Amino acid sequence: MIQSMTGYGKSVLQLPTKKITIEIKSLNSKNLDLNVRIPTYYKEKELAVRKKLASSLVRGKVDFSIYIEMTADETSTTVNHGVVKDYMQQLRNIVQTGTSNDVELLKMAIKMPDALKTEREELDENEWNLINKNIDIAIKEIVKYRIDEAASLEIDFRQRITNIKKYLEEVKALDADRVKNVKIRLKKAIDDLKVDTDENRFEQELIYYLEKLDINEEKVRLANHLDYFLETLDTPDSNGKKLGFVIQEMGREINTTGSKANFAPMQKAVIQMKNELEQIKEQILNIL
Repeated sequence: MIQSMTGYGKSVLQLPTKKITIEIKSLNSKNLDLNVRIPTYYKEKELAVRKKLASSLVRGKVDFSIYIEMTADETSTTVNHGVVKDYMQQLRNIVQTGTSNDVELLKMAIKMPDALKTEREELDENEWNLINKNIDIAIKEIVKYRIDEAASLEIDFRQRITNIKKYLEEVKALDADRVKNVKIRLKKAIDDLKVDTDENRFEQELIYYLEKLDINEEKVRLANHLDYFLETLDTPDSNGKKLGFVIQEMGREINTTGSKANFAPMQKAVIQMKNELEQIKEQILNIL
């Protein structure tokens, strides 16, 4: 089952004093590009979070964030009274008037270094366990999003592979006419020269020329690649890179067939195959 690398997952945890929101976003990327933004309070858990995300999401440009919104009156940040009072006194001395506005002085003082102090508490493991469970929920959400996103792509892939198979059958059906057309053109070219030719020699040269234009191997290999692409789609894992390699091989066989075709109706079918393949190439970059 294929997965898209585009996805979004979210979970919300409501605790007595805070609301914790976990968000995961991902876009396509050749490898795993992981960006983790979590509050300093939980920084010691960042490595474990990265490992969890890497094992579940595998590839993509992934942005992981934890947001905290305090919902109670409690806060770990307090005003450093002594420092603020000292700043205000220094500001009064600078102003040197009896009409200084304490409110304005307070606004300035509170912005000065060390005016606020934050008391760091030890990480609550029980709290983190709840957060960790919600991280798992968010990961499940984004994986489901990726699977749903890929479902429509899979339908499109299968349809385009079916179209390429149809055009391949056209190429096979046109091959006999192509060979006949090549023989006629060569014979006409010889006749236009108005020279005598050895029929046996002509047949030998014709066989050699037709061997150079033979596309039987390309037709067989392309058919095998098309079947293998569908088989890979049916595997339990999402194999975006493997599908990309198969697409490259398809393109090689289609291009070779086009260069050897030397027959307008066949070249039209080859162009149609190329068009279908290009549509697959654009979307395959987003498959995990």
